[in-house]
Amino acid sequence: MTIDYDLCLAWNWEYDADFVSILESACRGRGLNLLQATAENLDPILKALERNEIRFFSLFDRASESEARFLPLVRWAEEAGIYRINPHERAVHAMNKASMHLEFITAGIQTPHTIILSPYEVEPHLASLDLSPLGDRFTIKPAHGGGWGGVIVEARTLEQVIQARLEFPSDHYLLQAHVVPAELGGRPAWFRVIYCGGSVFPFWWHIVTHVYEPVTETDVRTHQLEPLFSTTEAIAAVCGLDIFSTEIARTESGLYVAVDYVNDPIDLRLRSKTADGVPDVIVQKIADRLVELVLEHRAARAS
Repeated sequence: MTIDYDLCLAWNWEYDADFVSILESACRGRGLNLLQATAENLDPILKALERNEIRFFSLFDRASESEARFLPLVRWAEEAGIYRINPHERAVHAMNKASMHLEFITAGIQTPHTIILSPYEVEPHLASLDLSPLGDRFTIKPAHGGGWGGVIVEARTLEQVIQARLEFPSDHYLLQAHVVPAELGGRPAWFRVIYCGGSVFPFWWHIVTHVYEPVTETDVRTHQLEPLFSTTEAIAAVCGLDIFSTEIARTESGLYVAVDYVNDPIDLRLRSKTADGVPDVIVQKIADRLVELVLEHRAARAS
């Protein structure tokens, strides 16, 4: 007899425990069976899938990006043709900031002025690189960097670029002009926005403390922040992910600029547990929306 699960959640980050608990409760409240795949039980789960002792109909993978041993689980889901939240191939594509930059421009999404450099291994010498279009300060980013890994802010010299490329010599690098946000009501107009299944959750986001403060409906009306929603929806259309975060700044001239393109997996630590966590009520809404996505696909499968 095969045991069925509505959703399999693959996770391996200890700080995901609170989010997992909230998601588990949300699943239980809507009558969904949740299978948790962790580093401790992954091998038995893979064997059970191979023997057809268990199966699941949706997958949310928050582990394979950092731990390749979860990839057989991802492959099983792809081969089974089930619903995958943030399909692996789309997530891998969205990680590439160089590709995203070009696709954002094509889609009409504003980005900082950017110079994309070939990998050091392909083009070790920067024969005639002109940094002047970037202004006196710029940011250096590896195309596949995550969590600010390898990122240099407030860069000013060609020597910094040369040294930075050596850290990840097989990766493209982006050199991005420094974006100065406007001041709105005494706060810098720098926002982190979480997208989940069509729902958009914007936050004022301090780039030093990383503290989230929800953008209220009054904020939207007072400061005309509607483009935060339309820009994020445009980014979702480009990357094709169900859940991600992005960073958007509004400049003094009123432009909404995507300054950090697509972050996945997103940090869902709770504000009640850590100062720079996501407000608990929003994490609950994200869990509820993920459950709704699973339910929608279960209904479609049954019809």
